[in-house]
Amino acid sequence: DGDDPYLVVAADKGTATFSDVANAISAEKHHWLGDAFASGGSQGYDHKKMGITARGAWEAVKRHFRELGTDIQTMPFTVVGVGDMSGDVFGNGMLLSPATKLVAAFDHRDIFIDPSPDPASSFAERKRLFDLPRSSWQDYNKTLISRGGGVFSRSLKAIPLAPEVRALLDLDKEQATPFEVMTAILKARADLLWFGGIGTYIRASAESDDQAGDRANDPIRITGTEVRARVIGEGANLGATQRGRIEAAQAGVKLNTDAIDNSAGVNTSDVEVNIKIALARPEREGRLSPADRNTLLAAMTDEVGTLVLRNNYLQTLALSLAERKGVAETGFLTRLMQSLEQRHLLSRAVEFLPDDAAIVERTRRGQALTRPELAVLLAYAKLTLYEDLLLTGVPDDPYLARRLSLYFPREILDKFPTAVELHRLRREIIATSLVNAVINRGGPACIVRLTDETDADISTIVMAQVAVDAIYELRRLNDAIDALDTRIDGQLQLSLYAAIQDLLLSRMVWYVRNVDFKDGLSAINARFGPAVREIAACLDDALPPDLQAARGKRRQELTDAGVPPGLAGELADLDALVSAPDIVTVAERTSRSIRDATATFFAAEANFRLDRIMAAARSVAASDHFERLAIDRAVELIAAAERRLTAAMLATGQSGQQAAETWLAAHPEATRIRRAVEEIAAGGLTLAKLMVAANLLGDLVKA
Repeated sequence: DGDDPYLVVAADKGTATFSDVANAISAEKHHWLGDAFASGGSQGYDHKKMGITARGAWEAVKRHFRELGTDIQTMPFTVVGVGDMSGDVFGNGMLLSPATKLVAAFDHRDIFIDPSPDPASSFAERKRLFDLPRSSWQDYNKTLISRGGGVFSRSLKAIPLAPEVRALLDLDKEQATPFEVMTAILKARADLLWFGGIGTYIRASAESDDQAGDRANDPIRITGTEVRARVIGEGANLGATQRGRIEAAQAGVKLNTDAIDNSAGVNTSDVEVNIKIALARPEREGRLSPADRNTLLAAMTDEVGTLVLRNNYLQTLALSLAERKGVAETGFLTRLMQSLEQRHLLSRAVEFLPDDAAIVERTRRGQALTRPELAVLLAYAKLTLYEDLLLTGVPDDPYLARRLSLYFPREILDKFPTAVELHRLRREIIATSLVNAVINRGGPACIVRLTDETDADISTIVMAQVAVDAIYELRRLNDAIDALDTRIDGQLQLSLYAAIQDLLLSRMVWYVRNVDFKDGLSAINARFGPAVREIAACLDDALPPDLQAARGKRRQELTDAGVPPGLAGELADLDALVSAPDIVTVAERTSRSIRDATATFFAAEANFRLDRIMAAARSVAASDHFERLAIDRAVELIAAAERRLTAAMLATGQSGQQAAETWLAAHPEATRIRRAVEEIAAGGLTLAKLMVAANLLGDLVKA
């Protein structure tokens, strides 16, 4: 590595208590980081006390179950796991839902089996063990264990199997060795398999135990195809090999990777260090005593936890959206891998990602990339965009300074705003925050997709994302959908996020192609933001009958499914509001009001069935990435033709359907083109037909 002023060390297994020693040396040597050098010391955030790693992994687990239609905070669910109640991740994790039914677990000492636990009393007993210093499963009150269960030492020669245990673990014999019982626990039919202890317990069928690299667990390790839990939560590191995860995912198990599931601990350390760096300034200036700083740090614990868990929530949502797209996204993800390889930033072999030939074969079978693979690509997409962004001026745009305030707890912003503004890692924090927003909302392949489509540079693409997000108030809409967790069907909820993501991606392309970002983000938002709201307000009058009916139907369907009426209305408007930037452009060019431009735009669309062609174009199957680009190009040509057509109709001096009729009467050749386009739209749309329609429409009104 080259010189870098920034080095932070994180404590790990066996060194958790050494942070204070490291920080004392750092202070003695006058390192500028002071006691921010090693996180988690006596004046830092205690991860076990916060339960932050388990809580982060629990966000991932809750999402898997929500998508399966289960609310694990209220609906009883069964768990098997690795760990014991004295451990941070296992202990905290098994206290996160009162509906937990822990039926079996083991650690390095004991095996715990409770075939049909009572959620309430078993929860209370687990809590007692968690609070008991250095507890083990042997401390569990045996009278609370359901019939047939018990706590068995791993050193026993054999464990007697009661009928209840045999049924639970699918073991058809009177007794079994501890190894056999632990293997059966890993293979058990349960809702959740929770990893909270050290060890690698799942490998791929084609991997050897040696490749798993954890000799101690060779006798009990299972393969990905043998997992019968519905969901895996990797609160601990390396619970499965990456190939084991992929195999389990292909067999229908819901899981991410350890890096996704247990990121909250590391994330908390990052936030702690950045807070300490900020507070060092008022300390040096004598405005904050060390004691007061420590009090402030402690006071912010809960908010730090909330900020961190938000990342777990959004990052797992990004994976769900990418997974939902399935094979349709494979081409873009392949391009992402190819572009990373061209820059020597990725080795697919090292990351167990499929090569192009394997992808072709998978696509032929209708198989997409799995969640564990998407998780790796999500990380690469973020890391690469971060490095690229730091080389641009984007983190310095005044409009993006607000990103700093999204990173820090409220209290430090209120008390020491200057310390945050002048943070030594200001650009890096803004870039991190931006990258998360862009990739979480746009998906792992969004940057490479837009680069291919528009040939624009990174800064323009990121600016476009920020602009679309602000102009359409997408954060507010996404937050409103978040609030529907467990209140509406999980798959419906995903489809609502997906509709917003589609709008985001298509409008990013529009802004990249049609707007000059040199004016700065504030100017662009001022130009388009109020206009979009004005267009939304006049849709009741401006939409032709069939579009109005489709909008009303969509609103009703969403309301019937439990979406609050206000939000249902806003989501139903999105189909029409995709055209808002086009309408604003036409209004500016023709010096007509937004209301007139809106009514005329939709009249033009209805007369030429352009809405149907655009909708059909989105579902044209692309056999490869180049066909996808061609489809996007055709859609862009149709949109440009629609803008010119609307402007020509407005030039009659009228608006809406009246303007359309006057213009059509004066241009009889348009009727022929309209018929041809209708015929094309009526039969199934192909890429070739789409290109013909785009060219016909382009001939309507010459630029």
